[in-house]
Amino acid sequence: MRIFIADDNSDVRRGVAGILSSHPTWEVCGEAANGAEAILKVTDMLPDVVLLDISMPGISGLEVAQVLRQKVSNVKIVVMSQYDPALLLPRAREAGALACIDKGRLAADLIPTIERISQG
Repeated sequence: MRIFIADDNSDVRRGVAGILSSHPTWEVCGEAANGAEAILKVTDMLPDVVLLDISMPGISGLEVAQVLRQKVSNVKIVVMSQYDPALLLPRAREAGALACIDKGRLAADLIPTIERISQG
């Protein structure tokens, strides 16, 4: 599975890539530091899963999700946030995301979340 990471914090991107590297059949196919870059790269690379920070400069993760849902309708989108995912999930789903993960719990929740959404 090909996974794309969009987060304005390079340390978060590295940390997420490190977590994902423990899964033998997944690869990080690209990264972006802002929403506009994410839209351009995702529409070019066509990954299976996109991990989006909800708070990026310029275009927010929710806005990126809406655009990607129109341009690349089969991509699975997961929103990452430092805020309570239960509160954000309705807005994230409305934008086209399938899940919302608390950044403080990435080590515990990232792989199970991606496995769950990839199985439908």
